[in-house]
Amino acid sequence: MNPLLADPAEFASFLQRFFAERLLQQQAVSPRTVAAYRDAFRLLLVYAERSLGKPPAKLTLEDFNAQLVLGFLTHLEDERHNTVRSRNARLAAVRAFARYVAVQCPPALLLVQQILAIPMKRFDKPLLGFLSREEVRALLAAPDTTTWCGRRDRMLLKLLYNTGARVSELVGIRVRDLALDVTPSVRLHGKGRKQRTVPLWKETVVEIRGWIDFAGLQQDQPLLPNRWGRQMTRSNVAERIARAVSTATPLCPSLRGRTISPHTLRHATAMHLLQAGVDLTVIALWLGHESPVTTHGYVEADLALKERALAAIAPPELRRTRYRPTDALLKFLQGL
Repeated sequence: MNPLLADPAEFASFLQRFFAERLLQQQAVSPRTVAAYRDAFRLLLVYAERSLGKPPAKLTLEDFNAQLVLGFLTHLEDERHNTVRSRNARLAAVRAFARYVAVQCPPALLLVQQILAIPMKRFDKPLLGFLSREEVRALLAAPDTTTWCGRRDRMLLKLLYNTGARVSELVGIRVRDLALDVTPSVRLHGKGRKQRTVPLWKETVVEIRGWIDFAGLQQDQPLLPNRWGRQMTRSNVAERIARAVSTATPLCPSLRGRTISPHTLRHATAMHLLQAGVDLTVIALWLGHESPVTTHGYVEADLALKERALAAIAPPELRRTRYRPTDALLKFLQGL
């Protein structure tokens, strides 16, 4: 056995260098990617301590094997009740580290190959859920605009629907990201450090101007702060949307019993753009999709669009006849 594989200091050193050198210096990944990989390894190390009886400082490269990783993935699904998407995301982090180890430590190549052979799990992709225009109007009217939180929530919901932003993009908007004069727009900071500019409706601009004056926001402050003036969290946004849904449900019964997240409003924006005749490539740019293929899911979910396409093609007029085989054919079949 190679002594490198049994030395705890080697595993700890590789893991630290993977984050400090590979991710931060060489690849310069976004802070969100670092946080996602960090959380994956925190969970893995806690699981390894429980299953192997070793604290993280005592783990070796020999311990970091396919059996441990497979057990960890099962733990995520069975005990933590993670979705297949989350399971695959954790596996992606582990595989990235395994590839780094393969380059830096050739004696660990066999262990790494066994880890890299673990496949991503396939899963059923359900149709996208979205809101109708009436449901969106009910949500926008739900917050009590006589209160500070109500005005902020109304601004939050309107911006989500206008821009189709991801929740991380929404809470990251600062006042300086807005252009409200000649061509009103907002600059969104998307995944992978990508930025895009999304136009704003006149009604949204009026709402934004009133909110900035009312809240006394400065250029470097978040446009949608929490009560302490700091950036809102994902859970905070989800909670405020759930509150708006609860308020709007009595007036819009179709909302009852539905799970509505910030991403549901993003889907609603895309579907309403599609139904208005906007080209798929434009919608992909609007939403910040890396490939228009991602946007095709909205076409799949829009039954009305399919019905219009079907109506545009007249069914062929065919005379229905009954098939009658010739005597020769019957004789052939009987002879088989």
